[in-house]
Amino acid sequence: MPDVPARAETGLFFDSALLPGGWARDVRVGIVDGKIASVAVEARAQDRDERHAIALPGMPNLHSHAFQRGMAGLAEWRGDTADSFWTWREIMYRFVRTMTPEDVRAIAAMAMVEMLETGFTRLGEFHYLHHAPDGTPYANRAQMAGALAEAARASGIGLTLLPVFYAHSGFGGQAPGEGQRRFLHDIEGFARTLEESRAALADLPDAVLGLAPHSLRAVTPEELHALEGLAGSGPIHIHSAEQRREVDDCLAWSGARPVEWLLANANVDARWCLVHATHMTGAETRALAASGAVAGLCPITEANLGDGLFPAPAFLDAGGRFGIGSDSNVRIDASEELRLLEYGQRLGAQARNVWARGAGESSGGALWRGALAGGAQALGVARGGVAAGIALGNSADILTLDADHPALAARAGDALIDGFVFAGGSGVLDCVWRHGEKVVVKGIHRDRPAIRERFISTLQRLLA
Repeated sequence: MPDVPARAETGLFFDSALLPGGWARDVRVGIVDGKIASVAVEARAQDRDERHAIALPGMPNLHSHAFQRGMAGLAEWRGDTADSFWTWREIMYRFVRTMTPEDVRAIAAMAMVEMLETGFTRLGEFHYLHHAPDGTPYANRAQMAGALAEAARASGIGLTLLPVFYAHSGFGGQAPGEGQRRFLHDIEGFARTLEESRAALADLPDAVLGLAPHSLRAVTPEELHALEGLAGSGPIHIHSAEQRREVDDCLAWSGARPVEWLLANANVDARWCLVHATHMTGAETRALAASGAVAGLCPITEANLGDGLFPAPAFLDAGGRFGIGSDSNVRIDASEELRLLEYGQRLGAQARNVWARGAGESSGGALWRGALAGGAQALGVARGGVAAGIALGNSADILTLDADHPALAARAGDALIDGFVFAGGSGVLDCVWRHGEKVVVKGIHRDRPAIRERFISTLQRLLA
């Protein structure tokens, strides 16, 4: 039998790193084939190791509609009537009317670059723009999914693809509207789309395929049951209780609120992520926490759309799991999502340090650890018995911070995260490794110029 050549190891050495067990000094991480092959603390650097001061695990982005990055800022003009999520949605429908797969690739690649530059290393793409402009499926039903996979490959970001099932415009199976024609499926066609999407992800490192019933507005109970069967053990994401009108319409249809109905009628467990879950009663909040599902919170978008505030204190006290997402991508910044998540709660409660539940606990530390664990679970990369982050066998998704940044001066441990999230923002971030490959250096993605140029030329044509 011929000798098998030894796999090359890349070594990274950090003066200080956040590990699953807490902060550690003099940490050496060995990387083989994109994964963490060794973690040693109080270690010595080896000759070829790349050395940095401060390391954090990369942050999952559990909810995004990447194409919407192209319409960021276009819905900030007041209309003739009171503006809301529902008027914003009409602008979005107009924006997607003529987009091609290549347009989606160009816009998504730019969004993914910005995600990596601000600390997101894996993306959960809630993908519902499937068909040609007239609503006809492409010959390859995963052509749009393939464009997203190509954008992920170009940027280097990890991808959990969540093809969306969308069939109706309102509760009880109402007929879809004209603006939704590019999103629509029946169960048989969606099953084909899933299989062709799996093929589109085949050569993308550590990609995950899940699925997403868009919302209870867009699926019937029978369709939801069928989708649970198609999901197997993969992630299941669904929009839920984002707007008060959605709650009222669900009550009128079923006599129950959206989260209440889901928990009573679907097998909601740790596979599930309920995105937004903004408007819940105390009983719903406690029940969602007990289910093991993740609440997917998108504070920048929720603020932009005027959604409301998630009931965080009760959810956290009940042991609830959460993660963060960039959703509409009106602004992309991992630290800003966390900062706004906390600040929204402070405004609502007229109190400080709401996310930190125990005396002496850091708000930044609580936010980072919670969103890391919940995001990894929601995106299907949490492995049984192994914590998310810089741990043996996990993908080497690592951020380094600029120790010379004023926001980090004279700080250590969780005070570094507080400085990053609340004082410095994404300007504190130095380098990013995704699956062991360095994709961001001194805060700038290695391929930003070319990807930016394609993005700008695409928007100039779309918005002409």
